[in-house]
Amino acid sequence: MKMKQALHTVAYRSIYTITYVASLLPMGFLYIMASFTFCIAYHIIGYRKAVVLQNVARSFPEKRYGEIHAIVTKFYACFVSYFAEIIKSISTPAEVLDKKIVFENLEVIDQYINSGRNVIACLGHCGNWEMLNFMPYKIRHEVYAVYKPLRSVAMNRLMIKIRSRFGMKLLADSAVLRHVLSKSSSPAVYLFLADQCPRIKEEKYRFTLLNQETYFFSGMEKLARKERTAVIYLHITQLSKGNYKIVCVPICSNAESTIEGEITQKYVDLLTENIKEEPYGWLWTHKRWK
Repeated sequence: MKMKQALHTVAYRSIYTITYVASLLPMGFLYIMASFTFCIAYHIIGYRKAVVLQNVARSFPEKRYGEIHAIVTKFYACFVSYFAEIIKSISTPAEVLDKKIVFENLEVIDQYINSGRNVIACLGHCGNWEMLNFMPYKIRHEVYAVYKPLRSVAMNRLMIKIRSRFGMKLLADSAVLRHVLSKSSSPAVYLFLADQCPRIKEEKYRFTLLNQETYFFSGMEKLARKERTAVIYLHITQLSKGNYKIVCVPICSNAESTIEGEITQKYVDLLTENIKEEPYGWLWTHKRWK
């Protein structure tokens, strides 16, 4: 067991060292490497290209083939650029990131937390969502990111290291309810990437997303209603390459006052708007619809 832990530690430190050194390279060079990766992933390997084409075509049946192809191409180009930006953020000074990541309407979070309520901030895989790691730098409240631990111990430690640089606290999805109950006297912000396909499909949480019947996790809404939290949506858009705007959009001030499914429906509506605004920015590689 000790030997296994030692190997995990060596692997983690090695990967982190390589990644940190890479982050010291000029952003322009990292973008060049991203472009090279794009050529390999899109033109040579065709990484999940059939899945992406099918997802986009079914989501936008009104678009012509040329428009679909343009969205898919730009998606791959943006996707590899996001990785370059994540690597660079490992060593980029906070003052520099503060100019690249613009937050709007953060005062709504202050209002909810000052009233004694936890805030569930739901979002989708839009734009470079990893830039939300910078959020704790912008507000004076604790921010927790709910995540599913990776199987690789070394990669899981690397992810936690990168995401927690500015004070973000990582919370395993299996421990969310217990944590919220134990921290009821200390309101905080909880980030949920809520557009992933759930393992357990509940009919009450089946909604229409981009013209297709889609199942959503019920846990986010059930937790919100049980704990009477406020709920907001984080609308992420790309202002220009490497620059993002994140807008806090209120969904409800007290989830207990909503009917079942109402919060998720509003989330789906806001997610749809977010995707349609920048269709190339959503994560199309997953098989959400079968």
